[in-house]
Amino acid sequence: MAAITGGPLIGRERDLSRIGDAVGQGGAFILRGEAGVGKSALLEAAAAQALAAGHRVLHGSGSQFEAEVSFAGLHQVLYPLLADLPRLSPAHERALSVALGLGEGAPPGQLLVANAALLLLRQAARSQPLLVVVDDIAWLDRASAVLLGFVARRLTGSRAGLLAASRSGEEGFFEYGGLPGHELQPLDEADAAALLNARFPALAPRACQRLLADARGNPLALLELPVALGDSPPSVLPQVLPLSGRLQAVFAARIRNLPAASYDQLLLAVLEGSGDVSILDRESLAPAERAGLVRIEGRLLFRHPLIGSAVVELATGEQRRHAHQRLAVRLAGRPERRAWHLAEVAEGPDEEVAALLQAAAHANLLRGDGVRAITLLLRAAELSPDGIGRAGRLGEAAYLGSVVNGDLRDAPRLLEQARRADRRGESLPTAVAGTYHLLNGYGDVDSAHRLMTGGIGTLADAHNKPLIEGLYSLLMVCFFGGRGELWETFHAAIDRLKPRPPELLDILGRTFSDPARLAPPVLDRLEVVVAGLEREIIPARISRVGIACAYVDRLGQCREALWRVVHHGRDGGAVTSAIEALFLLGNDAFLVGEWDELQQVVEEGLALCDQHGYQLLAWPGIYLKGMLAAARGDDGTATALADQMTRWASPRRARAIQYYAWQVGALAALSRGDFEEAYRQASAISPAGELAPYVPHALWTITDLVEAAWRSGRHAAVAAHAAAVQHLAVVSPRLAMVAGAAAALASGDNRLFEAAVATPGAERWPFERARLQLMYGERLRRTRAGGDARVHLVAALGTFRSLDARPWLTRASAELRATGQSAVPGSAELTPQQWEIATLAAVGLTNKQIGERLLLSPRTVANHLYQVFPKLGVTSRAALRDALSRNRSQMTQESPPP
Repeated sequence: MAAITGGPLIGRERDLSRIGDAVGQGGAFILRGEAGVGKSALLEAAAAQALAAGHRVLHGSGSQFEAEVSFAGLHQVLYPLLADLPRLSPAHERALSVALGLGEGAPPGQLLVANAALLLLRQAARSQPLLVVVDDIAWLDRASAVLLGFVARRLTGSRAGLLAASRSGEEGFFEYGGLPGHELQPLDEADAAALLNARFPALAPRACQRLLADARGNPLALLELPVALGDSPPSVLPQVLPLSGRLQAVFAARIRNLPAASYDQLLLAVLEGSGDVSILDRESLAPAERAGLVRIEGRLLFRHPLIGSAVVELATGEQRRHAHQRLAVRLAGRPERRAWHLAEVAEGPDEEVAALLQAAAHANLLRGDGVRAITLLLRAAELSPDGIGRAGRLGEAAYLGSVVNGDLRDAPRLLEQARRADRRGESLPTAVAGTYHLLNGYGDVDSAHRLMTGGIGTLADAHNKPLIEGLYSLLMVCFFGGRGELWETFHAAIDRLKPRPPELLDILGRTFSDPARLAPPVLDRLEVVVAGLEREIIPARISRVGIACAYVDRLGQCREALWRVVHHGRDGGAVTSAIEALFLLGNDAFLVGEWDELQQVVEEGLALCDQHGYQLLAWPGIYLKGMLAAARGDDGTATALADQMTRWASPRRARAIQYYAWQVGALAALSRGDFEEAYRQASAISPAGELAPYVPHALWTITDLVEAAWRSGRHAAVAAHAAAVQHLAVVSPRLAMVAGAAAALASGDNRLFEAAVATPGAERWPFERARLQLMYGERLRRTRAGGDARVHLVAALGTFRSLDARPWLTRASAELRATGQSAVPGSAELTPQQWEIATLAAVGLTNKQIGERLLLSPRTVANHLYQVFPKLGVTSRAALRDALSRNRSQMTQESPPP
């Protein structure tokens, strides 16, 4: 809490200047140092300096004995700005209001609340520069600390600054990494002596020497030890102790001199934690104010947090229980705080208090603070009598800990406690947590399926939240199991739900289980759900929408929302959702040719899996590493990763991981020209002429199977598979393209091939499209249509070069040479209009903007870019600028001198 200072600071001029330089024009600055070194005084001086310079200053502080209500610290900071909430967008206003307990609504995502707070601060700073000063930031409640860390990183360049202080060695939940800061050092001997002499001029020289030696430059000790010394001679000063011990002793001595009524009020204030003076007796607090221990400025502020520590340490157990009882009565209108204080009073099992704590946990969960919810659930479990109530609370804490906090390793202990609490059978929350642990620990798919179906039983209430969460878990069990009999149980459970299944669960159950058969009828409904991602704030729901989109090629529409989930996880949010989002982004990056991004997101996702023990969740990342290695011709890595997946998947009957391994193996074999092996691997996923039921991965391996069959001379297999996939053309441009190319290979009709590679939107899938162009170019060359073949071979070669897909690049180059062309045409082949369009696209103009400038339709612009990209050897607008620069340089070098 804020410190009280008196007089000018001594020896801190340079520190104060450094702070002013750091936050004067916006940005954040973190001041750290040992207890009592003067951080609070420096904050006050910086705040006064900012006020004198015309800034508006907002204050907040952490409390070691905070009642642990989510966003309490944020409420302190933003309280003077709450009248400006209506100036935010409705979504931001609603999120911040719910988080701060000012309104009701859907649980806000932490990222949405953080953005709302950031916008509110930026908005306030428009009319007047703003400085947020937060003391003891390591003692903030977790939700506030994480959010302010997010805000701190985004103030640079604004008129708002954040200045925070924290004790060295106390990390808390505020993320300091990367923020500018300064370790405040003790005063040097000269400045320490000047401070002591300025505040206590009557001290004898000998006493000053002893105090200077004892304080070791700590300003708080220099100011407080003389008070304890009083009229005593220097010889009776205490022996040298750890600084914190000495200061605690000083505070304790001053607290003991207070009247009992004043001490009781201080104890209430510390245990209540927020500084709310409405529950305190102001008259009884007067002696503490006169002693300089506290002050009241709208709320109660301690001179130093260690005073609060000393107050609690001096209390007996009975005094603390009595204080919590009184607070529970006085906070009757605040259920969460009341529940916590009742829990502190309870001495044994108390189902009523346990239920109140569980309700408080769910309220925190709705506000986006899953970590606090887990703490409350665990305390509720401690107060629960043995039985299903305790087991359910432990199971829920285990599940939330695994999903939200990434604390998967603690799940077995909690689950074992849950089983001991209720030996009659698994509660549904316990079954969900047990399923999650089985999957990510041992990968035991069948046991996880039995456990989950047993927990669900015949439940059918679509409004039963644990049931719905259990069905989402069952869905993932079925996916990784990859077998029809597992999915049948899931679909039967969905069909039982009354009055109807939740929309996303119903759609996901179709697009993720058997998309070839079940997805087409729900695609319009999926589009509506995807459109709602702009307003979605719950990370788990965003990642589930992404999963629903994966096999029907709509991940690109989810990218912005998925990145929000990743950032939320980086800021301390839901770890599982962040991992899923990273790998979903990786899936999309592979398909759309953003392979550098693919490497980055996969590495981050695998690091999180390793850090938190998510073994099963790691396999999609390992699969993506294998696919990239196979595509780029790193056969050794691809084969090793495929073998690793097979060895893990086979004994666990985790068929989805086996499908991953077979696709990596098929692509690696195609890359090295082993078409027999490629066909064997690809057809193991789904035989030619069939899209195997409940094998969604078959939609990602159509080109692999068709190419392997065509190149190995299995023309009947090509025709059979072409017939099997034709109905998928309505699902996405990618599937329309590969289905059309399969039909062209089967029929020999070049018009079908032309239509396939020109499918609207097909350019979004550059690697797969280039492979089809390579096959088409080869066929054209063999029919002596060399000129037409060159068009497609040049386009394919440009794509392979930009992706660094070396085996395919080598094959395309060889085919191009066989047509009689030894090099790829350069940018000299661009027409003047193509140059102009490419240049405008390179600086960020959209097709519509380019068309308006050049009096062309957006479609015409798109057609020109379709021809420009392969000529320049790029696959995206982002690469145009560098490609144009390289080709201008080449043209300059090749042009003869005038």
